[in-house]
Amino acid sequence: MSGTEQPDQVAPVDPEREKSPRRGMCAAVLTLEAIAVALSVPVMITISDVSPALALSLGLGLAVLCVLVAGILRRESGYRVGHALQVGAVALGFLAPMMFVVGGLFALLWGTAYGLGRKIERERAEAFAEYDRRRESGE
Repeated sequence: MSGTEQPDQVAPVDPEREKSPRRGMCAAVLTLEAIAVALSVPVMITISDVSPALALSLGLGLAVLCVLVAGILRRESGYRVGHALQVGAVALGFLAPMMFVVGGLFALLWGTAYGLGRKIERERAEAFAEYDRRRESGE
């Protein structure tokens, strides 16, 4: 052992193990959803005759929440809020009926990203555990 190493020192964690495919995919869906929801504001005002104050507060409020939640997906609670945002996006359909379709598509994308991301995380954890087991046993 060289003079710079300490016996209790733990090897640094591989940054690849820390990456979350679920977080990346869900954040991308929320970011794109924020753009779509923000663009629904002029539609609500001009085509659906929703008052500008209501359209701006609900549409832009939901868009800002999408961006903020995309930033807090490091915690599991962020995903629960993301699920609620999907309900809000679909509910905008009561003001602009086309949002039932757009919100539904984003809810489907969100569910797919969430489910597929969890599956990838689980399979990666199993693969890394197998890799570590083989490395420690000298195979």
